[in-house]
Amino acid sequence: MQKSKRAVALHYDAERDRAPRVTARGQGKLAERIIATARENGIEIIEEEKLLSALYPLEVECEIPAPLYEAVSVVLAYVYRKQSMFAKKRSSPGDN
Repeated sequence: MQKSKRAVALHYDAERDRAPRVTARGQGKLAERIIATARENGIEIIEEEKLLSALYPLEVECEIPAPLYEAVSVVLAYVYRKQSMFAKKRSSPGDN
């Protein structure tokens, strides 16, 4: 039997939040909608089953617990680097 797709969305604003927090979670059709909405808005999708399993039990609007800070920080650093590279490419001279 195939496992139902699951998804967790996180948000972190370093100026406002003490820690990243879960902004959406779901499985099946809801997970598909979360992923589709992220793609439509240019939000990076990371598929990491162990991290998903650790985050999925958390309630929406819940801050992630301290033991997950390191794992989530690795993901956020990757996403921020990618966004920064994309922004630099868009603003490079000669691209206009």
